[in-house]
Amino acid sequence: MSEATNEPLSRLHIDADKKTRRRGGPKFLLLIVGLIFLIAVMVFLAMRKGGGEVVSSKQSVTTAAVTAGIASTSTAPAKAGEPVLTVSGYVIPRERVEISPKFMGTVKWIGVKKGDEVKKGDVIVLLEDDEYQARVMESEGRLALAEANLTNAEINLKRQVELSHKEVDSASTLDDAQRVRDGDVAEVKMARGQLALAQTYLDWCTIHAPINGTILEKLVNPNELVVPQSFGGGSGPSTAFLAMADLTDLQVEIDLNEADTPKVHMKQRCRVSPEAYPDKKYNGYVAEIAPEANRSKGTLQIKVQVETPDRFLTPELTAKVDFLAD
Repeated sequence: MSEATNEPLSRLHIDADKKTRRRGGPKFLLLIVGLIFLIAVMVFLAMRKGGGEVVSSKQSVTTAAVTAGIASTSTAPAKAGEPVLTVSGYVIPRERVEISPKFMGTVKWIGVKKGDEVKKGDVIVLLEDDEYQARVMESEGRLALAEANLTNAEINLKRQVELSHKEVDSASTLDDAQRVRDGDVAEVKMARGQLALAQTYLDWCTIHAPINGTILEKLVNPNELVVPQSFGGGSGPSTAFLAMADLTDLQVEIDLNEADTPKVHMKQRCRVSPEAYPDKKYNGYVAEIAPEANRSKGTLQIKVQVETPDRFLTPELTAKVDFLAD
């Protein structure tokens, strides 16, 4: 081969040290990749192990807290005077009185309105009484006539007794006089009864307050027809004049969940607080426990008597009741 040809070939010659470095390059890269992979696997395993320990630790803490809570609940009963149950109910008067007429009549005058306070015996409603005044007068006349007939019969009987003693008249005449006199006595009794009945109806035309209390509702106005019981459906005459109650005698009515009934008993002390005035507190006690539960609701009705209520306790307001431990 000529020198001209060998010169370019000599330029393509690779030194031995360069050949060595080129062969060692891939092995070095594989070593680095392997080390990185190994480190990543170790880090992953370490993190997984640490996370499991954290979860396990949290679970153990939670389990311990729940166990401690259950233990404290079962071993620490409420002290005397502390609430064992808190529920809500509605304030009601212990007795709500609806005043109705005893016979059909027309309202002549009504002297109260909603919110008025009245005393027992106060006149609150008047019914038209012209008819009953006439009946009283008629009964008085019948009584006077019966008494006059009785007086005459007694005089006649006395005369017949004297004649009988003198044997002037027969015994049958004396018997007739006795019978007439007895009949007149009965007539007087009947006339007195009729007069008493007419007077009773006349008295019923004046309606008096049956208790000391406050007027809750005014249900009629003058010239309206009232009856003792409803008829003719919803558009018929009213059956009551007024509704009233003693607002110094109040209770809280509660529908107690049947699951809570073991926590309540008669005469149990309570603390009452109206929702509208949460800073107001009233003492009370369980006054009534219904003998029968409400199947559809799953509740038992309880009534708590409020001691010394005041104007802040209004019927039908919501009130919170704490049942206290003995």
